[in-house]
Amino acid sequence: MTLTKLLYKSFAIITCLLISLTANAQDIDLLLKGGHVIDPKNGISEVMDIGITGKDIVKIAKNIPENTAKKTIDLKGYYVTPGLIDMHVHVFNGADTESYIANALTSLPPDGFTFRSGVTTVVDAGSSGWRNFRQFKKQTIDQSKTRVLALLNIVGTGMYGRLEEQDVTDMNPTMTANMITKMFPDILVGIKSAHYWGDFTQVDLAVEAGKLAEVPVMVDFGEHQPTNSIEALFMKHLRPGDIFTHTFSYGPSNRETVVDEDLKVKPFIFEAQKRGIHFDVGHGGGAFSFRQAIPSIQQGFLPDVISSDLHSQSMNSGFKDMANLLSKFMNMGLTLEEVVLRATWNPAKIINRKDLGHLEVGTEADIAVFTLREGDFGFLDIRRTKIDGDRRLETEMTIRAGRVVWDLNGLSMPHWESEFK
Repeated sequence: MTLTKLLYKSFAIITCLLISLTANAQDIDLLLKGGHVIDPKNGISEVMDIGITGKDIVKIAKNIPENTAKKTIDLKGYYVTPGLIDMHVHVFNGADTESYIANALTSLPPDGFTFRSGVTTVVDAGSSGWRNFRQFKKQTIDQSKTRVLALLNIVGTGMYGRLEEQDVTDMNPTMTANMITKMFPDILVGIKSAHYWGDFTQVDLAVEAGKLAEVPVMVDFGEHQPTNSIEALFMKHLRPGDIFTHTFSYGPSNRETVVDEDLKVKPFIFEAQKRGIHFDVGHGGGAFSFRQAIPSIQQGFLPDVISSDLHSQSMNSGFKDMANLLSKFMNMGLTLEEVVLRATWNPAKIINRKDLGHLEVGTEADIAVFTLREGDFGFLDIRRTKIDGDRRLETEMTIRAGRVVWDLNGLSMPHWESEFK
């Protein structure tokens, strides 16, 4: 073999090796570079990089080299969190004008209201019951890019209307539990009791179903005249692991409040939380009052979960969106890490979906990216009162299953001139 052929062959081998090494090195499809990562489950709050391949997170570390990735997004100056979990929404959207929530206009199509606020997973809070859940699944859950989980209403027809929600004969623990355990265990994560005008009957039937299905029960305990005792609810009827929603609602003629008229948190509230009752915000269009929330936070009673109660009657009122809601709690005294915890890992644990709400290698890449604005802002409750604040989260980007699904300022996009290069 001549020297020329030998050199040519050596060059070819080296070239192939370099190409192979480069290909192997670029095993990351998308690299999120230099963002301040907040992952409460793993105790992370520092600048780190995240590598994504396909749908999954494949690497989390400091200073991942850019040449190991096919595409890099510079997130210096931004906050990177797990995709938010909104544990209380109503998304059984439909056109039945006779219905209130189930298959109704009041419920919203999830994709239009999730990604733009950093939410990648929602939990529908009892819009459907065992009779109409399959319709909900077919027309909403199966059509959504947002991950939609659900609490099944103890009432078979779900939230069709207030009258139907009083029908004890349609509250069937066995059918409810069977729908969860035998048919849709990966989607149905709990049971809902709501809007009952009577005693504890509906709650007790929901808890019976919860025991059969081994899932938590969420209770909306309003609309009782006279009000029923929430101390009895927490200490005698609910189990550790069950959920009380609309925690900071103020409507003392319809529901007992957690804060009394002297603005003191009732002592049994702390005992209930120690017992394992979970307290959910469920802001909604009529269920969040500063006169309940601010004294609670000042006295050390914090909600376990921050959720929206998203529907058409809440999105344009005091609630706005999840980024605004988290900002509201930050301006009432919680840290950024504390609000992220209550919208990621805490709800994931409560609904027994520990595959969600955190950033770990091997998990699906559901990620939110926020800007933290500083300035003069106002935040509203549902009673047409406000607080002033100096910090507000703005959703910059949302990634669902490894794909950018919301990009406010085009961080993931090339400039238009690149088309001519």
